[in-house]
Amino acid sequence: MRGSDIRSGSLFSYVDLEQRVRADHPLRKIREFVNAALADLSADFDALYPLKVGRPSIPPERLLRAMLLQAFYGIRSDRQLMERMEFDLLFRWFVGLDVDDAPWDHSSFSTNRDRLLEGDIAAKLLTTILAQPKVKWLLSSDHFSVDGTLIDAWASIKSFRKKDGGDHDGDGPGRNAGRNFHGEVCSNDTHESTTDPDAKLYRKGDGQTAKLGFMGHALMENRNGLAVGGLITTATGRAEREAALALLDQRERSGRITLGADKAYDVRQFIDDLRARGVIPHVAVDGHIRITADGSGRPRSSAIDARTTCHAGYALSQRSRKRIEEIFGWIKVCAGLARVKLRGRDRVDAAFRLALSACNLIRLPKLLGAV
Repeated sequence: MRGSDIRSGSLFSYVDLEQRVRADHPLRKIREFVNAALADLSADFDALYPLKVGRPSIPPERLLRAMLLQAFYGIRSDRQLMERMEFDLLFRWFVGLDVDDAPWDHSSFSTNRDRLLEGDIAAKLLTTILAQPKVKWLLSSDHFSVDGTLIDAWASIKSFRKKDGGDHDGDGPGRNAGRNFHGEVCSNDTHESTTDPDAKLYRKGDGQTAKLGFMGHALMENRNGLAVGGLITTATGRAEREAALALLDQRERSGRITLGADKAYDVRQFIDDLRARGVIPHVAVDGHIRITADGSGRPRSSAIDARTTCHAGYALSQRSRKRIEEIFGWIKVCAGLARVKLRGRDRVDAAFRLALSACNLIRLPKLLGAV
């Protein structure tokens, strides 16, 4: 018999969100790790919210769970996230909302999220997740890799104007008027973006287009390829090496470790800084040919010699370090950070570290299920 397409509402409806989410759903295991980390951060939340002052805010635990969902599913805006929270039972279950609870207004969500920047909660969440006993033993304590990537800023190249206001062309008609750069030498010393002054004009490699952006840096352990540290810096030619040293200094270590990196890190001062810290530099050799004054070429002098490259561990580090590109690929393609939709380095830094936490959380159920 054919079923009827006529919808008749029920007088009562009882929906148990726990029963609607299947027992083997990956978010169940992820939610356990997230809840344990949020419980450890309770004291940090108390410090950000004054006691008995004003109306109750969005619970920071629910706020962070919603931000993680935004990274998991690549939801590009707060407005779309709140719309999804209206009808998606899985989202409500993960965040902690009941079926009858109204989702937050998108503007209220954005305002409360900015408060978490003051306590550097995104960085603490990454550290707390990795410190859990079930996760900690997955990490290598001796072998790491580092790399940087360019994060496009939420600013148009048209907003790159002279700091003294002496641009030779006017604003033109319309809100998206054309911009004439012909014959103009653009530099971060003389120009800045009027949309996001923290963003810098930078070209990641030869033959690539210069873009307004930030440099995102990640430190990865080599055993399972999990991100153990990250930060956002202004885009400069020295940012990758300076950030690598900063990430190493943030980690506690008792003995010598190895650090894998690509050719951009083959700089003598950086190698000396690593060795002074007790770090063995497993950096790729940059031996490209330099053209001399007489037109002939000679290989560039590398800071890495046979004392390092002769060991079998060096070859292993060179293979493992490329896995960090998988982290960058995930946070750009899946988490939506190919072009970050926030302005200001502090906000971009928080979004980047939260995306690193989300990338780790996505992989944990499978890693723990394989052992």
